[in-house]
Amino acid sequence: MTVHSLPSPQLSSHRSVITGRVTMLLILLACAAPVIASYFAYYVIRPEGRTNYSTLIEPARALPALALSTLDGRPVASPSLRGQWLLVVVAGGACDASCESKLFVQRQLREMLGRERDRIDKVWLITDAASPSAAMQATANPTGAPLTMLRVDRAALAAWLEPAPGRALEDHLYVVDPMGNWMMRAPAAAEPSRLKSDLSRLLRASGFWDEPGR
Repeated sequence: MTVHSLPSPQLSSHRSVITGRVTMLLILLACAAPVIASYFAYYVIRPEGRTNYSTLIEPARALPALALSTLDGRPVASPSLRGQWLLVVVAGGACDASCESKLFVQRQLREMLGRERDRIDKVWLITDAASPSAAMQATANPTGAPLTMLRVDRAALAAWLEPAPGRALEDHLYVVDPMGNWMMRAPAAAEPSRLKSDLSRLLRASGFWDEPGR
């Protein structure tokens, strides 16, 4: 009679851990693959001589656990921002002329994208305790094109978004992908038509996996 040795409990446990880790890694890669592919199509597979107007953030910065709240103080979980491309304005609630200009460009850009506009959400991150006037809220939040207004601590936000050298956080429009990664920064005083070209190419490159709505 042949006696076979039983497998070591430690060896079986070790194999299970390795298998579990490999499975988790494959799941993460599967989730990230569409975004990686769209970035590759946008920034690598492109005609010679084409230049990007906006600055690509490399590596992209994942959305942190920001303490967000609505204007009336209700907390908002930062992961709720995922699921849609975001065009982000950063400004105080009083909204000076520069802020108004960026909100106008934000609205204009979304409309310029035509049938792709429903793939982009407009977000205004308010970095102080001031509240936008009723007139400003009505102007910035027209029917059919809602603007998400959220308060956030400026220092915490500055640990995620970053302006160009010599510029302030409020000087730019920021683009965040549907997985919550900040991946593009528009120049200060951006030209809408040139920024629209960047956004159009980006949406076109991601069209095979991204759909309107969350």
